[in-house]
Amino acid sequence: MLARKSIIPEEYVLARIAAENLRKPRIRDRLPKARFIAKSGACNLAHKNIREQGRFLQDIFTTLVDLKWRHTLVIFTMSFLCSWLLFAIMWWLVAFAHGDIYAYMEKSAMEKSGLESTVCVTNVRSFTSAFLFSIEVQVTIGFGGRMMTEECPLAITVLILQNIVGLIINAVMLGCIFMKTAQAHRRAETLIFSRHAVIAVRNGKLCFMFRVGDLRKSMIISASVRIQVVKKTTTPEGEVVPIHQLDIPVDNPIESNNIFLVAPLIICHVIDKRSPLYDISATDLANQDLEVIVILEGVVETTGITTQARTSYIAEEIQWGHRFVSIVTEEEGVYAVDYSKFGNTVKVAAPRCSARELDEKPSILIQTLQKSELSHQNSLRKRNSMRRNNSMRRNNSIRRNNSSLMVPKVQFMTPEGNQCPSES
Repeated sequence: MLARKSIIPEEYVLARIAAENLRKPRIRDRLPKARFIAKSGACNLAHKNIREQGRFLQDIFTTLVDLKWRHTLVIFTMSFLCSWLLFAIMWWLVAFAHGDIYAYMEKSAMEKSGLESTVCVTNVRSFTSAFLFSIEVQVTIGFGGRMMTEECPLAITVLILQNIVGLIINAVMLGCIFMKTAQAHRRAETLIFSRHAVIAVRNGKLCFMFRVGDLRKSMIISASVRIQVVKKTTTPEGEVVPIHQLDIPVDNPIESNNIFLVAPLIICHVIDKRSPLYDISATDLANQDLEVIVILEGVVETTGITTQARTSYIAEEIQWGHRFVSIVTEEEGVYAVDYSKFGNTVKVAAPRCSARELDEKPSILIQTLQKSELSHQNSLRKRNSMRRNNSMRRNNSIRRNNSSLMVPKVQFMTPEGNQCPSES
């Protein structure tokens, strides 16, 4: 606007704008990295261009269990309807071949009572009646209006065949429904992990830690935790491995490597020479393209089915220099767990260097702890000084209020001229 009013030359304004644009760093939005395992535990993997689709039909039961519920219910309904229709056609053909339908059409109502001993199936006059009889046979309802006779051996064969087919369909479909309702990942819904993982000092070592808990009272038997790091690597020969998996050990004092998951636990991994995080510092962590996958396995106490819960932590979800707060307290002889603080962390003193540098220079940890202690003492001094100042201000305000409430002395003059002190 100043340039338009000719107060500032236009050339100066353009040069100023160009210089400001050059100074401003151009930050490009970083594309979000594709997770290998979602926070819910689902595998973020799409299978494409599968040519041998027939392999899924060779294991039809597992295919039915893996289908979605709406597809399973459609197949469940259509399997029974198709079997009823198929055997209804067979019963109608048996009645048609034996001449039962024509006999019912030609004979009068008085003569139909004598036909019951000469027909294959009584009261099968049309396809509708044959369909109803098919349902009665397979579901074993038995209303009593339609029944078999001894005239047709073929009808007896169809009856045996339909009973066998009906039992197979019942076994497969009911077993499929049962397996879908009792799948192992349903139990994993109540196994929870902390939203973030932390890196802090424990027992003089940098440790990678996260919290896991079980919301149910029924326990997970023989629970074990495995941790893997997935990242993109390139071999010395130039081969690019997009999903390179590395196992990292878990610090567990128990030799069997099992955990007793009766209350939320903090799983700890000591970052040592065997760890893939050994050369990563706090500054390098933000630029790392890695994903830490956590797998919890165990046997469900009530059903005996092995279950598995999964989650993952990317670099943005790992907090350096934090520690989980305590959530287990003893109240009236009972240990209480406050799940509202399950993922809460507090900031603690931790060196910003890598574990390798910390091993090479142990003095870094001592200096960090000393700085933390000094800062803690300074904060305490500031708090104490603030409390003293507040108390002094409060005392001064009380004194002022008391002085304002004091009653002044008043002197009265007597007729003789003498002063008589008095207070009012």
